[in-house]
Amino acid sequence: MKLEKNMGTTDRIIRLILAAVGAVLYFTGTVTGTWGLVLVILAAVFLLTSVFAVCPLYLPFKISTAKK
Repeated sequence: MKLEKNMGTTDRIIRLILAAVGAVLYFTGTVTGTWGLVLVILAAVFLLTSVFAVCPLYLPFKISTAKK
């Protein structure tokens, strides 16, 4: 099953920036404990979705920020 890309460049850049900020906050010890773990998981999801340019949450709503 091949997923069609549904994320545009701006969407991907924003997610990469958010992933980097989340990683920095966690690895510098600014956010720790349960919230830190949640932040790292969220950062990983943002990183993966931006790398593959596919957002699973966009699929059921047929949203696409990618240029046609």
